[in-house]
Amino acid sequence: MEDEEELLQERLIELESEHKDLDDVIDRIIHTPPVDFLQVQRLKKRKLQLKDEIQRIRSMLLPDIIA
Repeated sequence: MEDEEELLQERLIELESEHKDLDDVIDRIIHTPPVDFLQVQRLKKRKLQLKDEIQRIRSMLLPDIIA
């Protein structure tokens, strides 16, 4: 069980890092003419996928709290 949690933690760190890197790349592309809007759109889509995956892993790591 702890091994699985460690793997999830490591994966979460990787995803968060990639998410931040994508944010930086998108910002750089947007501020460097000419802007390739198709590339920006693809990067934003990937960033959203990462965000969803990050959220899924976080929910797996947090215990269910019954109010």
